[in-house]
Amino acid sequence: MPHHSPTQPVTEPLLGLGFVRGMLAALQAKGADIAPYLQRAGIAADALGQDAHPGVTTGQFIALFYAIALDLQDEGLGMFSRPFKPGSFPLVARVGMSAPDLRQALRRIASAANLLQDDLQFALAENQQEAGLQMRWLHQDRQPQPFLLHTLVRVYWRLAVWLTGGALRVGRFGFAIASSGDVADYAVAFPAERRYGQAVTGFWFSAGQLQTPVIHDEMALRAFLSDSFGQIIAPPRVLGQVSQDARNVLLRAYPEWPDVHGVARQLHRSRATLQRQLAAEGASLQRIKDGLRRDLAISWLSTSDTTLAAIAADLGFSDSGAFQRAFKQWTGKACGEYRRPR
Repeated sequence: MPHHSPTQPVTEPLLGLGFVRGMLAALQAKGADIAPYLQRAGIAADALGQDAHPGVTTGQFIALFYAIALDLQDEGLGMFSRPFKPGSFPLVARVGMSAPDLRQALRRIASAANLLQDDLQFALAENQQEAGLQMRWLHQDRQPQPFLLHTLVRVYWRLAVWLTGGALRVGRFGFAIASSGDVADYAVAFPAERRYGQAVTGFWFSAGQLQTPVIHDEMALRAFLSDSFGQIIAPPRVLGQVSQDARNVLLRAYPEWPDVHGVARQLHRSRATLQRQLAAEGASLQRIKDGLRRDLAISWLSTSDTTLAAIAADLGFSDSGAFQRAFKQWTGKACGEYRRPR
């Protein structure tokens, strides 16, 4: 396994505070104290009231999610009528992976999601031209949190994409809420037509794609779930197509961490061509790898008691000290600050 020595910190665009406010909305509506969660994520409490604030890092956003989810024991962050207990999403993902094709996968996913909460009715909708996973809000007396609907669409869309090995192409997204003001941010998060004020929420695609086979690979599923909050809960990094393809190769190969020659072979390019194309997108394989390893590390630290030595080995570092120095460069914080409370 290749080993890594820390280089330069990973830099990336910051996420707008609208996403942070959305994550905290349900807690604030209930009068909960959000200061401890912001503190654990390294976000200044007064930042939420600053319209000119530059935003937060992906690492801070993911850390905030884990701080709330682990404290409440609720992957839904208090936005459902009853907690979406930790492990619910991995359960839904495994149910989907057991299906032979996308049609059966979405049906099974909908059934599992309906058992785990009481606020939305999930269903596969299809006709001769179009199909989609739709979510119908069941309460007439109260409205859903916009952050919840945006997140659920992204979660189940990205799961469907993963189950089909990246083959699924979505034609449009629909939301049963009014449009938000964060148009530019959501254009990145949902790269297809977005329609607001719809009767139901969900994503739609050409019906012929329902026959797409589902991948059945437990190791790939574990890697996907390890990185799921980095890729799904957090709004996506703006990666060029070659950069995204390279990241997918690294994620599929995890925990092997191929070098630039190995990634180039997987993408049917020469090493020089791959490096040149990445540079044209303002990226490098090392930066992509560091960003992925950072998100995996945050996931391990926030959700498990795995030792630093084991995490270091899993992420391809020579020892725990090298991993901790790199992590401090990536996030500006020590590993211990991301550990879940005992």
